[in-house]
Amino acid sequence: MSIQQRIITEDEADIRLDRWFRRHFPTLTQAVIQKLCRTGQIRVDGKRCETSTRLTPGQAVRVPPVPVGTKPAAPQAAPRVVDPLLIEEINKLVLYRDDQLIVLDKPFGLPSQGGPGIRKHLDGMLDGLRDGSADRPRLVHRLDRDTTGVIVVARSPGVAAKLAASFRGRDVKKTYWAVVVGRPMPSEGRIDVNLVRVDGFKGERAAIAGPYDTEVARAITDFTTIDHAGKKMSWLEMHPLTGRTHQLRVSCGAIPAPILGDTPYGKEIEGRNTALVDGFSDKLHLHARRIELPHPAGGTLIVEAALPPHMAQTFRDIGFTAPPPLPPLRKR
Repeated sequence: MSIQQRIITEDEADIRLDRWFRRHFPTLTQAVIQKLCRTGQIRVDGKRCETSTRLTPGQAVRVPPVPVGTKPAAPQAAPRVVDPLLIEEINKLVLYRDDQLIVLDKPFGLPSQGGPGIRKHLDGMLDGLRDGSADRPRLVHRLDRDTTGVIVVARSPGVAAKLAASFRGRDVKKTYWAVVVGRPMPSEGRIDVNLVRVDGFKGERAAIAGPYDTEVARAITDFTTIDHAGKKMSWLEMHPLTGRTHQLRVSCGAIPAPILGDTPYGKEIEGRNTALVDGFSDKLHLHARRIELPHPAGGTLIVEAALPPHMAQTFRDIGFTAPPPLPPLRKR
């Protein structure tokens, strides 16, 4: 193999250099890629680079002859046969799709990804969205198991890299709706707290950091009370400005106005959890209502999701009136 110059395509924007090499040259180990960068044999636009360098369309990557010491190429896996029922199930969740990305409406109780004891999850269903493509769709972000609503899926690695960069750069605007127990005062504002991760029932949780906690993460959320039923329950619209584990759930509990059904973040008072209300569903009432993000091919995409059945029933019982979701909109 002689020295090559490869040009980065639009679909490969923002991908890390080492991941680009492993995609195009799967026999190269990470150690070899690091050595080739360190010795200047791999260059981007003629300049030395790190393995973590993120690539942009039009850049030229110098690819040296593949050295001795690479691992053997893995045998090609047979195409996975996808259950037609899975294809039908996952396609019922589609709110929007084009040749770059798909936006789904995640239902209550479906985990975004697998883990101990989890047999069915959204990530494991994405083969049903291939539509004949060689690339497997991939999640760009996650929602908690019991949080419902909009979640974005990239249709190729390059698009996934672009979208991930948008999420990291806070270019994505997310809107959540929640029914909370109580009435926050003031009725709108910003919740700015430091969080720590703690071990809790059924896995990892977050908590407000104490004065001596280390490795804290700042969590910032803007909220507005859209409607309320006296002091009993309220309908909040929330806009997270950071993306921390269980950020909205902890923040509501800190107001204090725990999300209805969110018993892990409610308080036990006289044998009663403050996140529960008699006569109403004990399911988590947190919904990813809307997402607005830069489309990888240009412009802005806006997608909204309707309330899940348990929240829609609670809205009817309380007397809250939610407008129907707007059709997906891509602004050029």
